[in-house]
Amino acid sequence: MRHFDLAVIGTGPAGQRAAIQAAKLGKKVCVIEKNRCVGGVAVNTGTIPSKALREAALHLTGRSMRGIFGDNYRVKRNITIADLISVSQHVIRREWSVIQDAFERNGVELIWGNAKFGDNNLLNVERDDESERLTADKFLVAIGTRPARPNSVPFDNVHVFTSDELLRLENLPKSMIVVGGGVIGTEYACIMATLGVKVTLIEGRNHLLGFLDQEISEAFQYHMRQAGITLRMGEKVSSIERTETGQANGAAVTAVLESGKRLQSQTLLYAVGRQGMCSKICLDKVGLEFDDRERLKVNENYQTTIPHIYAAGDVIGFPALASTAMEQGRLAVCHMFGAPTMSMPHLFPLGIYAVPEISMVGKTEEQLTDEAIPYEAGVSQYRELARGQLLGDETGMLKMLIHQETHEILGVHCLGTGSTELIHIGQVAMAFKAKVEFFVDNVFNHPTLAEAYKAAAHNGLNKLRHV
Repeated sequence: MRHFDLAVIGTGPAGQRAAIQAAKLGKKVCVIEKNRCVGGVAVNTGTIPSKALREAALHLTGRSMRGIFGDNYRVKRNITIADLISVSQHVIRREWSVIQDAFERNGVELIWGNAKFGDNNLLNVERDDESERLTADKFLVAIGTRPARPNSVPFDNVHVFTSDELLRLENLPKSMIVVGGGVIGTEYACIMATLGVKVTLIEGRNHLLGFLDQEISEAFQYHMRQAGITLRMGEKVSSIERTETGQANGAAVTAVLESGKRLQSQTLLYAVGRQGMCSKICLDKVGLEFDDRERLKVNENYQTTIPHIYAAGDVIGFPALASTAMEQGRLAVCHMFGAPTMSMPHLFPLGIYAVPEISMVGKTEEQLTDEAIPYEAGVSQYRELARGQLLGDETGMLKMLIHQETHEILGVHCLGTGSTELIHIGQVAMAFKAKVEFFVDNVFNHPTLAEAYKAAAHNGLNKLRHV
């Protein structure tokens, strides 16, 4: 029976980073993967393929350049699913190679099979034709999540499906209902609308993406409506029914709302929550419990109630992003082996790859108000920037929240092209407790979107000076 210092369950972002960090600390490490490919949801059905789909949609439809060339500009007239999926498959295959190469270079042993706990330090790894047992001093659970599939929803993976099956559609539908206004639902709603699909999004709350700054959320909803997306806010679905074939509008599914409305569409994407898979790895054998969505609770060091078992990534809940999962995996390993590290979870950025992109770091206006922190908002519009004009983006904006007394930057919120890249400038400034004057006193390349920081800084200081 083989023994390891650390056994990692799952090869998604959290598992990858954890395994490699432990190897760099000189530990004997194995990482166990139940699927036939590495990368977890991030590489195979979530982060990478959805972003590849988005980039392909923006390019082929010419959507990103219509501000310059006009509303009728288009790279390709008849876009097929094959056009879109081919881009995703190329990126996915490349990622498989990169991940496995990283494991090999760092001496991480990759073991294929289903891992199940046998006791506190024992794992049974089951494969089709065989099984093996291994022991370890420490464990990291990074098994991710899967889309929720309630029994009440008539999934057929053709007309009614989750985000996993959407990427396997054979044809681009003419219409789609999206149930759920979280990150996944809004991203796919925007991508489909960009491709010319008639989209209706149903969300039980009155605002999409409630963790965002409210002004950004409201602006985003406005741009979604401008793109032709119908938003049914404050509505809940009571039932989903398959529609009789032969409908004149091609509808194959009906969503019945609690308000009595009946919405018909050719397809329906169910994107309400994700479910963990903790029940599959026999955590009861070590006395570890999980919640009703099969997620694990951890402390600030990503340690479960069993001290030598850690967890990271989507399996521990919000924010469930690849970027944060990587850092959680690294920090968990550093803690378990006593390696010094520094973490600033309050500065973990959030990125949403909708159309337009959204990103944020730090506090929102609502949080600052609730905490009675005096602030002012400096705002810059992309249409005022030369680079914004060159990109044809007239809808983008950047908002910087500034402490009224100390001038320290408390939060940055961005909507528009390159938001998920641009946010890191604010993140670094906040990490070093820079004051807003930093952006006034320094030179930025021209023309760039980064100039939005300088413009927002001037705007905020003018407000503070009552100019």
